[in-house]
Amino acid sequence: MAYSKFTLRDALSRFSLTLDESTDIFAPAPLLAPSAFLTTTLSENAPLALALQTEKARSELIITPILMEVRRQALPSPVGFFSGIDFEVDEKQGLSGICDYLLSRAKEQSFVRAPVLAVVEAKNENLKPGYGQCAAEMVAAQLFNEREGTEVGAIYGAVTSGDIWKFLRLENGVLCLDRATYYLDRLESILGILNRIVATPT
Repeated sequence: MAYSKFTLRDALSRFSLTLDESTDIFAPAPLLAPSAFLTTTLSENAPLALALQTEKARSELIITPILMEVRRQALPSPVGFFSGIDFEVDEKQGLSGICDYLLSRAKEQSFVRAPVLAVVEAKNENLKPGYGQCAAEMVAAQLFNEREGTEVGAIYGAVTSGDIWKFLRLENGVLCLDRATYYLDRLESILGILNRIVATPT
């Protein structure tokens, strides 16, 4: 079973996770103002991506610019950014396949180096099918960090269509699906959350 095959129910059962849907993970949400560059980029890109209605367009035109903005604003702290990476961790457990995005606290870009901090899954309008896939990738990231001796307190995930963002947290066997949903008109909150994930110990 690859990441993309996991439903949320599968991930909870396979990895003995408890689901928490009652918590606002980032309340109150930190705010981070977008640069003029990102504001201009999204004003041009977002309408086109939403009109095209494809996952690829949303990824390239909305999600990638947002994640690159977070990486820029986190500098000089090292933030590894990986897109479409083959993240093979434990094939027997189904923890293998392509991750849309990985963020790590490492400067290397030639390969993924621990600690992995977050995974981001791009989806079209319906986010729910992405929850299980994202959860499995988070479990993989946690296992990867453990094997590398660079455990962090929590692994974060996001499932997004570009204009809608849902955040997840995995810690101590509890998968928390954020009660809050963030939309692109709350860009400062989205940027603030992502920056908090990559810029501070989790």
